[in-house]
Amino acid sequence: MRPFVRTLLTTLALAVVPLAANAQTLYKSVGTDGRVVYSDKPPTTGAVEKTMKLENLPVSVVPGAGPAPKTATPDTPQIAAPRGDVVLYMATWCGYCKAAKAYLASKGIAYRELDIDTPSGKAAFSQLGARGVPVLLTNGQKIAGFTPQAYDAVFMARR
Repeated sequence: MRPFVRTLLTTLALAVVPLAANAQTLYKSVGTDGRVVYSDKPPTTGAVEKTMKLENLPVSVVPGAGPAPKTATPDTPQIAAPRGDVVLYMATWCGYCKAAKAYLASKGIAYRELDIDTPSGKAAFSQLGARGVPVLLTNGQKIAGFTPQAYDAVFMARR
């Protein structure tokens, strides 16, 4: 096999390998008052009824995206969504982002959209340390990727 072809095939093979697997755990428990609670932290009291792993969700990889800088500057945009707010980092070229937006619209969930291809969106996205879109921030959780089941679990916890 020619070196050029071998290099090309190797590059293509590496391009389709996911760069990072984002995994999150969602716990369902019953509180002392009998209410069902969904959280990303294990309960301190009460028993865990169900544990859900949110991992390997499909994302569109952003070329050149790397980990977040270790220190923030005073003009660094805030990346955490205020309590109860929903922020969706997306790109117009991303199919999973379009599916995530359609999901949010179908459920009537209000959200703030940040396009990572704009200067302000790119700056905020670089602070996340994510390597792909969509990224959803809500109630202190960061969900990288999209599946309806993962979003259902996150928004069920908000109720």
